[in-house]
Amino acid sequence: MTPERFARLKRALCRRQPDLTVLMDQVNKSHNFSAILRNCDAAGVLEVHVVPPASGLDLHHGTSAGTKKWVQVNRHKDVGTAVTHAKAKGVTVLAAHPSETSVDFREVDYTRPTAIMMGAELHGVSPEGLALADHHVMIPMLGMVHSLNVSVATALILFEAARQRSAAGLYDTCRLDPEDFDRRLFEWAYPSLASARRREGRAYPGLTEAGEIIRDW
Repeated sequence: MTPERFARLKRALCRRQPDLTVLMDQVNKSHNFSAILRNCDAAGVLEVHVVPPASGLDLHHGTSAGTKKWVQVNRHKDVGTAVTHAKAKGVTVLAAHPSETSVDFREVDYTRPTAIMMGAELHGVSPEGLALADHHVMIPMLGMVHSLNVSVATALILFEAARQRSAAGLYDTCRLDPEDFDRRLFEWAYPSLASARRREGRAYPGLTEAGEIIRDW
């Protein structure tokens, strides 16, 4: 671990947004799932939530670029459980869907705690997900096609959220709890050692300002 890489990890983690997330409602193509994770990392999303399709879902390594190391993936058995989890934290759930009540995605205030619910490319967000969402948002289309690729649509919405949050200064200071920040930073910097410590039930050692491990034996 070089001091330069450790400083880069700290900068990225400091910009993470604990109250901006994506909820994937049965996104059923691994390359879309992986591309969405890349979008989330680029926009500073800390964690995502996934309701896997019945057939399961895995990362597509060609498009993920290792982003699962940087964006925590939380799996839920169904969309009801996922939405309940989000709303319990005071998060507004937005379903990306062109319904009669949908508003332009750029008209939403993303500086508030927000979960963006995206569905599978063919069927979109499930009927249950649409019913549970607080609001529906849409991306206006000017051509003959009705929708964009789900990962592209996610990127557009996320970067509108990032634009608003940047203007509001939400990326300027670290928004994570100090203890949570230190834990995640160690896991980012030393994933193998962190995994071994968890298996052993041992606490993580401290780190110096340069990212060196403070030996605890």
